[in-house]
Amino acid sequence: MQNLRDLTIGALLDQTASRCASSDALVFPEFRLRQSYRQLRDSVDRLAKGLIGLGIEPGEHLAVWATNWPQWVWLQFAAAKVGAVLVTVNPAYRAGELAYVLEQSEASGLFMISRFRDSDYMAMLREVCPEIAGSRPGRLAAKRFPRLRRVALFEESGLPGVLGWRDVMAAGIGISDHMLRKVEEQVDPQDVVNIQYTSGTTGFPKGAQLTHRNLFQNAYYSGECMRLTERDRLCVPVPFYHCFGCVLGTLVAVCRGCAVVVPSEHFDAEKTLAAAAAERCTVIHGVPTMFVAELSHPRFEEFDLRSLRTGIMAGAPCPEELMKQVVERMHAKEMTIAYGQTEASPVITQTRAEDPIALRVSTVGRPLPGVEVKIVDPASGRRVPAGSQGELCCRSAMVMKGYYNMPEATAEAIDAEGWLHTGDLAVMDEHGYCRITGRIKDMIIRGGENVYPREIEEFLYAHPQIAEAHVFGVPDAKFGEEVAVWIRLKPGATMSPEEVRNFCRNRIAHYKIPRYVKFVTDFPMTVTGKVQKFRMRELAARELGLADNL
Repeated sequence: MQNLRDLTIGALLDQTASRCASSDALVFPEFRLRQSYRQLRDSVDRLAKGLIGLGIEPGEHLAVWATNWPQWVWLQFAAAKVGAVLVTVNPAYRAGELAYVLEQSEASGLFMISRFRDSDYMAMLREVCPEIAGSRPGRLAAKRFPRLRRVALFEESGLPGVLGWRDVMAAGIGISDHMLRKVEEQVDPQDVVNIQYTSGTTGFPKGAQLTHRNLFQNAYYSGECMRLTERDRLCVPVPFYHCFGCVLGTLVAVCRGCAVVVPSEHFDAEKTLAAAAAERCTVIHGVPTMFVAELSHPRFEEFDLRSLRTGIMAGAPCPEELMKQVVERMHAKEMTIAYGQTEASPVITQTRAEDPIALRVSTVGRPLPGVEVKIVDPASGRRVPAGSQGELCCRSAMVMKGYYNMPEATAEAIDAEGWLHTGDLAVMDEHGYCRITGRIKDMIIRGGENVYPREIEEFLYAHPQIAEAHVFGVPDAKFGEEVAVWIRLKPGATMSPEEVRNFCRNRIAHYKIPRYVKFVTDFPMTVTGKVQKFRMRELAARELGLADNL
């Protein structure tokens, strides 16, 4: 294989398609689609030509807002081939959150589905971009989004201002293979290929700019940790919009030439079990809550999972008992644990397939090849001895280029020597194995989703009866953490917890809606007047009977 530092994602797909032409590449049971690597490359090339035909230039930002469709994967690789930057949008986002990402990323295109379950994506788009109703497809002129010109559906359209999938593909009819290759040759491994929005711990989401080199190296080495080969078949029930799906899923598979099996467009425990069994998957990914749902499914015993060998569990701490059940009942004897951040593309540390189970349940592994990790005193920045707690920092060719249009936030995250400060507290032993012990700031991780309190707080402040709101996480057996809020109402105002939740529904993503709501007259404070969220967490956990999980 070509030097890891010199390969673009488009070139990677071409190499793998040449080597594994007739092998399965994509399997989508819900869409009745099965593609070999040759067919995947052909679909990607047709779409890449369509993008060129639509006038998309290298460096343009293309947002994608959809659940796990085949078109999502084609777009991931087609955008990479033409030098465009894929901006991934969480399918759970509501209108205001979509608007923020489109605006902040300066997207020139939006690829999307029309709806999923009760989420009407087109209605939400029209809410924030009313000009689309009176525009010609591909010629949008929106006051709020001055760069946004093209909106396209993964389906057929027939809607004002919106390109259908056939329109996108037809745009490439006049583009030759030679023209596509000339565009591809201009793409550099150090170019940004993906902007992933991550919560961090405060403020609104920040767009981590990830390069071809960042993502390819991370995918390559995480695949090494699992000992993946062309014979493996990878079950991906995690969402593509997140690094877990589009780096540790699709990109890892293309690095290795193995098949990607996508059970459903949104996680479904029964469909995941059925697909893993029917397709004889050897690898399965998921956050702990997904594995809990699969293991506890009433039909679990009906599915033959003896083909499973390995995979990645990440996104939240893995309880020891859960890992043992995955190994014993799901037969994934080489299941690995990974820890990382979007800013690191995403894996920083990972256990290895050959590690004893004791290490795989008590640690998040050791650094990937090429990744330096140090544990420092958060106050002084000095390294601490092995076995001592401090902030985990990492440095590698996989660390992001920076946050898009946020130089100050970038400087806070990456210091002058190139170290990414994760904000996570950890302990590292003398062999390099790390254990995450907490977080310096307030970020909540609910079922693998990062939730940042300030955004929810600012949303709640818009309610006319709320004077002050402070959001924090409390322990939860199922999701790892749940969202809690303490609210001080304005004088004379009255509200119930359910009214607070109703105010949030369909206006912010479901996983951000507080499960626990308490009305208070004051908050725990420091002597300097700062709210003590750690005290609120302790008090709430005690009141709710969750203190044993702290």
